[in-house]
Amino acid sequence: MAEATATKSKPGWREVFRALGQRKTAYMLLFGFAAGLPYALVLGTLYAWLSDSGEIDLETMGVFSLIGLAYAFKFLWSPALDRIDIPGLSKLGKRKQWIVTAQLLIGAALTSLSFISPSNETIGIFSLLAGLAAFASATQDVVIDAWRVDVADEVATIDMLSTVYQMGYRIAALVGGALALFAAERFGWPATYFGMGVLMLAVGFAGLWAPDADAAAIKALDGEDKDDPYGLRKAGQIDPRLRGWALAAVGVLWGWALLTVGVFMVRSLSSNPETRPDSVEFISTMGPLVVVATVVVPSLIAAWLVRQERKGTNLLAEAAPAQSSTDRVMDHLYRALVLPLTDLIGRLGWAMIIVIALVLTYRITDAIWGSFAYPFYLGELEYTKDEVAVASKFFGVGALLLGLALGGYLLTAIGRMLTLTLGAFFAAATNLLYADLARGGAVVQAVADNTGFTWLVTQLGGDERLSKLMMAIAGENIAVGVAGAAFVAYLSSIVSKGYSAVQYALLSSLTLLVGTLGRGALGQMIEERGYYDVFILTTLIGMFAVVLCVIEWIRQARLGKAAGVVAPEAAAEPAE
Repeated sequence: MAEATATKSKPGWREVFRALGQRKTAYMLLFGFAAGLPYALVLGTLYAWLSDSGEIDLETMGVFSLIGLAYAFKFLWSPALDRIDIPGLSKLGKRKQWIVTAQLLIGAALTSLSFISPSNETIGIFSLLAGLAAFASATQDVVIDAWRVDVADEVATIDMLSTVYQMGYRIAALVGGALALFAAERFGWPATYFGMGVLMLAVGFAGLWAPDADAAAIKALDGEDKDDPYGLRKAGQIDPRLRGWALAAVGVLWGWALLTVGVFMVRSLSSNPETRPDSVEFISTMGPLVVVATVVVPSLIAAWLVRQERKGTNLLAEAAPAQSSTDRVMDHLYRALVLPLTDLIGRLGWAMIIVIALVLTYRITDAIWGSFAYPFYLGELEYTKDEVAVASKFFGVGALLLGLALGGYLLTAIGRMLTLTLGAFFAAATNLLYADLARGGAVVQAVADNTGFTWLVTQLGGDERLSKLMMAIAGENIAVGVAGAAFVAYLSSIVSKGYSAVQYALLSSLTLLVGTLGRGALGQMIEERGYYDVFILTTLIGMFAVVLCVIEWIRQARLGKAAGVVAPEAAAEPAE
């Protein structure tokens, strides 16, 4: 169980800044930056380089959407990251060995890209290096999420670490996006990517001195018995034969998912464009099936196992130590694939339904809308690219960082669940700002005028029309910042230290699922009814998350520790 994150006393800004100076928090900022930089460079800025080369057609560029699958399905290899040590590097620490290795791989891949000029002849090795960077980046994300949970304490709380992580991530998005474009214009793409690669290598070396999870405490969760390291063969535990059937079912489902994704990736690298599968179609059709196979069905199996244990059926009457290497391998695989789910469901019970519903809906508003932001700004509202860059990339990132800082303060001042609920409400409600823009923006313009914001923008070289867009983006990004800080803190709070990599990866993989699948229908609605109706709809959809936040808040307040989640408002000591 993640540790409690606040005391009954409400700290102010002074305590927040004191926590920011702590070693763990400083490294959390660095790791957040390391997580955001390769994502921006590989899934965003790289397309600008390919476009500038003049030799890569749009169809070939479309293959690069494959790289994003590493992030979409990173939970598939999370069990290995949770249990396997890298030979010769285990002394670095349970999490740090993977974090440092991934960061060095990313740095090496980015610097290697700088020595290759993208062309039809080199696109194969170019895409391979980009894919390696994406895979290492997705792997890094899994372990950093687990590190955040494992190292949290009473000073560097999970709420504080989650907020700082988001800040580092957003700063990296600015560096890897807008600043990389400016650097490329002045120094060229090779020099830009070489510099970014060196920066990642520096982060990797700096990570060698980062604190790591308490290995002794985590090992204590498993036990010291070599023949039964996880305590699975003691009297009162599930019968190994039943566990074997459960493991076989889960293993087949995970194996199918890995094979399906792997085959798609191999086919996508085909040199014949006619044989390449459609990545968008794959994600929309097979994506949900992969999630069902790896999350939903295994969760049902885990729930059944928990029920068997609580009913006292199919349990060992006496200890049954492992008799062979096959028994030990089965125990290891069961610990990696099934126990993270039985632990989560065992603590949450039927509340797991509320948690999954909240995870599926909390970020749905900005997940759906994000793909249509630029068509709305450039097409519907007819702003120029420069205006959108200033309003969205520079001013917008600043507003987002302000929202994250506000979210971090609210987490410590008013508690996690109230901040989570307010974040959901304002993230949904700020869609009304865009609805107003779709109707001409009279209300947003009036607010900008009466607050002096329009005057400030005009003094800096803008005009009234730009101030209107910047005001709407500021409102949305501040709300999204608060919501993002609270949501990462919430997810981090409901996972256990012993299973943090798998549990967080599984939950976070569901976050953008509904939004991703709903973009097609939303695009059709925009075509048929226009943006105004869409923004009203997304506002209403976002209110579902608000209702679920209230339900979860009430559940935590009533059940407390017995529910498996400690509400920070009610906890003065770390959870057991």
